[in-house]
Amino acid sequence: MEWRQLIIGNYERISQVMEQALEGLTLNELNQQPSPDSNSMGWLAWHLTRLQDRAIAGLMGEEQLWVKDGWHSRFNRPHDPQDVGIGHSSEDLAAFKSPDVQTLLAYHHAVLERSKHYISRLSESDLDRKLDHPRFPTVGARLAGIISDNFQHAGQIAYVRGLLKGKGWRDA
Repeated sequence: MEWRQLIIGNYERISQVMEQALEGLTLNELNQQPSPDSNSMGWLAWHLTRLQDRAIAGLMGEEQLWVKDGWHSRFNRPHDPQDVGIGHSSEDLAAFKSPDVQTLLAYHHAVLERSKHYISRLSESDLDRKLDHPRFPTVGARLAGIISDNFQHAGQIAYVRGLLKGKGWRDA
């Protein structure tokens, strides 16, 4: 397997995990918080995608799809490209109102396609390109960080669904 395929495959698997965890959920279920200080499944799906959009756009030196393609308006959120959920308070979490599953996934798929396009054009030496980021000093480290973060959030969506719906939700 070629290294680009390995990286892209991880991004695609994140999407598959998220799609399965969100399948068939209603707006009420997407917005249900297990507790007042907890993230809802809709917020987690939005946040996962926002982080990937911001990071890949930054690596590409381009505008985020959130702003460029007007996704913020479909989510009834501010135009702010820094609005990714980091630092959201309990009040912010409660105020977040997710769009339907189709909109969550449409935004995610648009970001995924852009990510795949970017990764497919990288050279091996591009992975070592230095970044001015304390946690992710190179492009390769940044791409790995996105994978790690996104897998964690996709797993959290599945966990919250199991918490709220019981262990048989995958068989439904």
